[in-house]
Amino acid sequence: MIDHRKIGRELELFCSDPLIGSGLPIWLPAGAAARHAIESYVREVERLAGYQHVSSPPMAKKAMYERSGHLPHFADDMFPPMALSDDDELILRPSLCPHHAVVFASRGRSYRELPVRIAEIGGMYRAERSGVLGGLSRVRAISLNGAHNFCAPDDVGPEVADVLGMIARAHAAMGFQADSYRLSLRGEGSAKYVGSPEAWQRAEAILRDVLVSSGLDFEEAPGEAAFYGPKIDVQIKDPAGRESTLSTVQVDFHQPERFDLSYVDAGGARRRPVMVHRSIVGGFERLFAHLIEVHEGAFPVWYAPVQILALPVAEAQADDAVAFARRCVAAGLRAEPLLDGSLGSRVRQAVARKVPYAAVIGEREAAAGEVSLRLRDGRELPPRPIADAVALVRSVADSLSPSLVL
Repeated sequence: MIDHRKIGRELELFCSDPLIGSGLPIWLPAGAAARHAIESYVREVERLAGYQHVSSPPMAKKAMYERSGHLPHFADDMFPPMALSDDDELILRPSLCPHHAVVFASRGRSYRELPVRIAEIGGMYRAERSGVLGGLSRVRAISLNGAHNFCAPDDVGPEVADVLGMIARAHAAMGFQADSYRLSLRGEGSAKYVGSPEAWQRAEAILRDVLVSSGLDFEEAPGEAAFYGPKIDVQIKDPAGRESTLSTVQVDFHQPERFDLSYVDAGGARRRPVMVHRSIVGGFERLFAHLIEVHEGAFPVWYAPVQILALPVAEAQADDAVAFARRCVAAGLRAEPLLDGSLGSRVRQAVARKVPYAAVIGEREAAAGEVSLRLRDGRELPPRPIADAVALVRSVADSLSPSLVL
C-alpha cells in the first residue's frame, strides 16, 4: 500500500528524531522546497483575492484563550501554560483566530473596508496523544494556511461561496480533488458549544444554502462543529480509505462578540462583523501527506523539489552540466547537476528521485550548445538549444499543471 512515510524517507522529504519528539517532523531540503513552492502559490492566490498577510506570534497569554473560549472549551487539545517569573503564563496557540481578531481590532474599521480578509501561514500546536500521531498526517506542530474574513452579516454567504471556489481551484492546481464535503453541525444537548441557538441556526443555514447553491453533494454531521460555530469540512481519503479533513470554512458569530469587534456602518452606528474562518489547503503537514500519496512522490513540475537535473555523459561534459544547472537556477528553476557515477547510474538516480526532467549533455550536445531532455516517464525529446530547453521547463513550471506539458 502507498504510504507517505515510506516515500518521504526514500525521497528525503522529511524526517523525525526522538530527540525532537513524536509529531514534530523536520522538513528536509527537498520537502521544504516543495512546500515553499506551494506556500508562494497560496500567498499569491490570496493576494489576488484581496487578502492581507500578517505574521503573528505562535503563543499568547492565558487570558487571550480565556477570552476566545479555547481554554474553557478546547483545553484538552492544548499544551499546558508556561509560567514566567513575572507571574504571566504563556500558551502555545491551538489556532490562529484569536490573533487575527486582535489584528482586526488594532484600529477602527468602516463598512467601506469590508470584507477585511486577513491571512497567514502560521504555526499552531495541538497536544495530540502519542498513539494517534503518524508521519505528516497527524502532528503536534501544524503549519496552517489560515485566514479570517470579517464581513457584514449579509455578505457571509457570498464570502463562503468564494472560499469554496478557491479551495477547488487550489486542489486542482496541486493535482487532486476533494473526496467529499461534510456540513459539521452542533450536537444536541452538549455543553461543548457556545452562543445562542438562533446564531447557530443562522450560521448553519448559511453554510447549507451555499453548499446547495454550489451544487455540491454533502452529508450532515451533527456533533462535529467547532465549539464556536458550524463548518464545511472538505474531506480527503488516504489509500486505505481513511477519511480526514483538509480544508475548512466556518462561520463564527461568537468570537467577534468576545473580542468586542465592530465596524461603523453607513449611518455611523457600530455594528458587529461576522468572522469567517477558512483554510484553502489546510495544514501543510496533512496536505503533503496527501500529496505524497496521491502522486506517489512524483509531484507536478511546479512544486517538484528539483525540476531538472543536468547529467553529463562523460567527465568532459561535467562543466557544461554545472553551467546548464546554473542557467536554470538563474531562470527561476530548481535545478542541480548530477555528476557522480556512470551515465546509467545518473539516469537511474534521476528516475528514483522522480525528478520531472533530466538534461543529458554529451559531446555532440556540448559542441552544439544543446541538451537532450529526458522525462521521468522514460520519454526522450530531441536535442534542442539550451535556451529553448530552459524556456520549455520554465513554461511547464509556470503553468501550474498537474501533468507534464510538452
